Amino acid sequence: MKKVLLSVAALMIAGITFGQAKFGIVAGPNFSSATTKSAGDKETGDLIVGVRAGVTADLPLADEFFIGTGLLFTGKGNKAGDNFKTTLSYLQLPINFLFKPEVGNGWLNLGAGPYVAYGLGGKHKGTVSNVSAEWKAFDDESNIINGKLKRFDAGLGIVAGYELKAGFNFGINADLGLVNAYDNTDNDRSWKNTSFGVYVGYKF
Repeated sequence: MKKVLLSVAALMIAGITFGQAKFGIVAGPNFSSATTKSAGDKETGDLIVGVRAGVTADLPLADEFFIGTGLLFTGKGNKAGDNFKTTLSYLQLPINFLFKPEVGNGWLNLGAGPYVAYGLGGKHKGTVSNVSAEWKAFDDESNIINGKLKRFDAGLGIVAGYELKAGFNFGINADLGLVNAYDNTDNDRSWKNTSFGVYVGYKF
């Protein structure tokens, strides 16, 4: 994670050197679930609502092409049935390759690329064997329900939006987790985060 942050910092410095880099803030709701697999059974949970917010940077590569990055606080998680819910908080670093053609009074923002994320905190809350309790999702205490998750996550991100020349921007985003987040993967177990959301922001 440290190496990735240093690499992005180097990209941001390079963008400033080339000029025309844009920095901004962004926020919006995030709708997430997880696709889980255990003993051959695969299931996608119900959506929960979190928050996605943070700082962004558009670093120029060529005419109309940019690297879109930044640091985002991202809420993710999953709901399984009526009695079990997982809420997770990540610090996420996207590296999107953006195409920003001028259209009307602003620019389209179309992009995709990888992201990496680090789990800041999370919990499982629900009823197991008629006992209601909470377990910290990234800690060993979740082993009692075979629910311990790794803090590291990564996947593919997609963004589509519009940026006004005044700096205001809005759009949609989606994350497809590609890493098995389960800490213990016995019996071919897997947990992959997925999410989508809408955002509004301002670029300086």
